[in-house]
Amino acid sequence: MQLRRFIFVALLACLTVAAIFFVIANMNRSALSGRAITDELSPLVAKYGKPLYSSHEEELIIRDFFQDRRDGIFLDVGAAHYRDRSNTYYLERHLGWSGIAIDAQAKFAADYKTHRPRTRYFALFISDRSNERARLYIGQNDIFSSADRRFTEGYVPVTGVEDVPTITLNDLLTTQRIDHLDFVSMDIELGEPKALAGFDIARYRPQLVGIEAHPEVRQQILDYFQAHGYVLVGKYLRADPQNLWFAPIGASLPEPIRGPRID
Repeated sequence: MQLRRFIFVALLACLTVAAIFFVIANMNRSALSGRAITDELSPLVAKYGKPLYSSHEEELIIRDFFQDRRDGIFLDVGAAHYRDRSNTYYLERHLGWSGIAIDAQAKFAADYKTHRPRTRYFALFISDRSNERARLYIGQNDIFSSADRRFTEGYVPVTGVEDVPTITLNDLLTTQRIDHLDFVSMDIELGEPKALAGFDIARYRPQLVGIEAHPEVRQQILDYFQAHGYVLVGKYLRADPQNLWFAPIGASLPEPIRGPRID
């Protein structure tokens, strides 16, 4: 009788130990096989709240980088509507910034004159050469308008075509007597490489550049900034899947904050 009890207790102990090892092994396997990704946007939303004007969370990134600094100078390329989906309206309205806004569509000019007193608006096509004409395909939703018809048609039907005078950023900034920039926003639907080719970034040395980077032109954008002494700001790399954010090599960059894990 005692022998049976001993054998029963021993078997029970062995099964208990085996169960414990099984649970631990599966916990480790789950931890290793799970996605080691954290939500790197949520700390920005927790600190600044939801964006008021920008398309996504660009506004929060800009505020975080500059720590809500006042009275800076911006360059907004592909500015479109004076307020809706704007990366610079918060800077002007709430922080007293001023700057240059450019878009190939002239229809936005009147609202800039009325609602953006600290911004000079230009209806021009930014390119690598001045004093030419560029064809712009207007999308049914005009935010998808582009010089690349296939790009526009990939999102919405083309509803119009306009020939727009071109200018380089260097020429425009020179005529406007701008000698430095704090922030550059660029979103011109595959036109970014040509716009950058006409921009002497070393001369104006913006502290932060936010630029939309579609797959078709992403490598060209990365190559440009590497060649001109700029690096990606790591804090925002996973917080914003739409844009790339660059700062000069050696600049003081914001410390990353780890958000909650995404399971």
